[in-house]
Amino acid sequence: MADPRFKSVKEFYPFYLSEHQNTTNRLLHFIGTGLVVLSVFTGILFHEWRFIIATPVLAYGFAWIGHHFFEQNKSSVFKFPIFNIVSDFMLFWDLLSGNRPFRDT
Repeated sequence: MADPRFKSVKEFYPFYLSEHQNTTNRLLHFIGTGLVVLSVFTGILFHEWRFIIATPVLAYGFAWIGHHFFEQNKSSVFKFPIFNIVSDFMLFWDLLSGNRPFRDT
């Protein structure tokens, strides 16, 4: 069920960033998302479906460690699954391209 506060990813992304202020948490998200991209690409390229099956563990394993130990909050992936996944890739691209949508804490 979608939250009426967010009607688009553009509206959701500032909330997402507010839940990812800790530098280590952002780095863990970056690593997890990068591994997801590599895992899916490798799985398709080599027809090895174990890589694709591993993607949720890679993505959310790193993210949940970051949220639990460093950010000390809970991931909003179960409340806003689509917006959250899209925002993971937006954060990945922002960090990869050097965009800084928020200040270091």
